[in-house]
Amino acid sequence: MAKKTKTITAPDATAIDIGIPTGERKKIAAGLAVLLADSYTLYLKTHNFHWNVTGPMFNTLHLMFEAQYTELALAVDLIAERIRALGFPAPGSYAAFEQLTSIKEATDVPPAEEMIRQLVAGQESVVRTARRIFPLVDKASDEPTADLLTQRMQVHEKTAWMLRSLLQ
Repeated sequence: MAKKTKTITAPDATAIDIGIPTGERKKIAAGLAVLLADSYTLYLKTHNFHWNVTGPMFNTLHLMFEAQYTELALAVDLIAERIRALGFPAPGSYAAFEQLTSIKEATDVPPAEEMIRQLVAGQESVVRTARRIFPLVDKASDEPTADLLTQRMQVHEKTAWMLRSLLQ
């Protein structure tokens, strides 16, 4: 009698099976898309202010804004890559970011103190956006996204505090 052989099929290499159902991954990715849009808009605003700041605090603010936009440039990549790891496309156009962001773009060159006020508001807005995603992440036991959100909130809360200190 011939022995039966069991056919083993390879799993679909493009299917995502990380223990988070597709629907939950989609909701988390949508929240991260808003975080990405907020972060990119804040990056752009901070870079703009870096280029255009003037006044007695020029050197301090010019260098501080440079450190902040450099950190944001790295952050947007991490956020976009997490969206991709969850299996969804990351938004990557000004039009998409404009639709998603909660941060108002700077269309003029305000005085230095107003720049600081706007950046405090932007930093706090990013924190609120990150915080809104947490219930979805907790429900899905999505620890990598929770870690990313925690790190982003820590950076933005500290940056808001440092900027706010310049106004006192």
